[in-house]
Amino acid sequence: MVERKSVGSGVSWEEEFGYSRAVRVGDRILVSGTTATGPEGLVARGDAAGQARYALDKIEKAINALGGTLADVVRTRIFVASVDDWKAIASVHGERFGKIRPANTLVRADLIGEEYLVEIEAEAVIGSATSE
Repeated sequence: MVERKSVGSGVSWEEEFGYSRAVRVGDRILVSGTTATGPEGLVARGDAAGQARYALDKIEKAINALGGTLADVVRTRIFVASVDDWKAIASVHGERFGKIRPANTLVRADLIGEEYLVEIEAEAVIGSATSE
C-alpha cells in the first residue's frame, strides 16, 4: 500500500470545500490550484506579479512540508485572468523555475473572484531534482 499524506495552508476554503493544499502519494506531490490568499484574504491586490510570488511561496511551503523541494517540481499550470498579465506572471515563474525548467502550461481562465489575477498548480516528483 502506498502512503498518502496531505497538508493544508490554513485557508478556510480547504476544509469547507473538502480539499488539501497538497497531497503526497509515494514520491509524487500534487499541489492544488493556489491563489494569493492568506489568512486575512487576498494578498497583493491589483498586482499580478505579487500574486504569483505569493502563490509560488505558498506552493513551495506545501511541497517542503511533504518532504520535497521546489527543485522536484516537474510540472506547473498557470491560469491568468487577463492575457495582459501573462508576461509579468511568466517572469515570476522564470525567477523561481529558470534552472529547474518544469513542463508548463499557461492559459487564460475565468478565476473565482475578479480580484484574483493568477492561480498556479504544481506537481513534483521527490528525488527528480537535478544537481545543475
